[in-house]
Amino acid sequence: MKLINHNSITIKKIEIFFTLSLLLFSCSTNPNYERNLATAKKIFELHGQEDLEGQLNFVSKEIKSVLPMYGSEPVGYEDYANIIKIYHNAFDDLKYTADTWLPGTDGMGNLDGSVRTYGNWTGFKNIITGKKLNLNGYWCFNFDDTGLINEQGDFFDVGGYRRCVF
Repeated sequence: MKLINHNSITIKKIEIFFTLSLLLFSCSTNPNYERNLATAKKIFELHGQEDLEGQLNFVSKEIKSVLPMYGSEPVGYEDYANIIKIYHNAFDDLKYTADTWLPGTDGMGNLDGSVRTYGNWTGFKNIITGKKLNLNGYWCFNFDDTGLINEQGDFFDVGGYRRCVF
């Protein structure tokens, strides 16, 4: 009668499980995600530096930007650029701190190279009122094939934002 070593069988099962997990995980990533993540992070950095031209270098002329006001329609490139300029002119000391950066998915749940982030803008100081804001929110970025942002969305409490700043 042959004795079976259950420890070696368990270790082999664990090794197979981890190997399969690594293969499945590595196959499920989008090859553009790291590039797009770097772009999204750079957009926030340039916004804090109030560098409009630098930001617009990463934005498609075909952008659709979803505003944080409930019921608003997406805006195009010119409106997007003007909104960014308004933020730059109205506030000093902009700084974004991400709680997390996440890959996005398409409608079928496939990783599509888009970038999502939950985070916080701090240091907002309105140049007229001097009031500061601690703004939590969610931002998302979709990209075209060349790596430019072609869709962008801001989601935060606009009413709370207005009360804190104005």
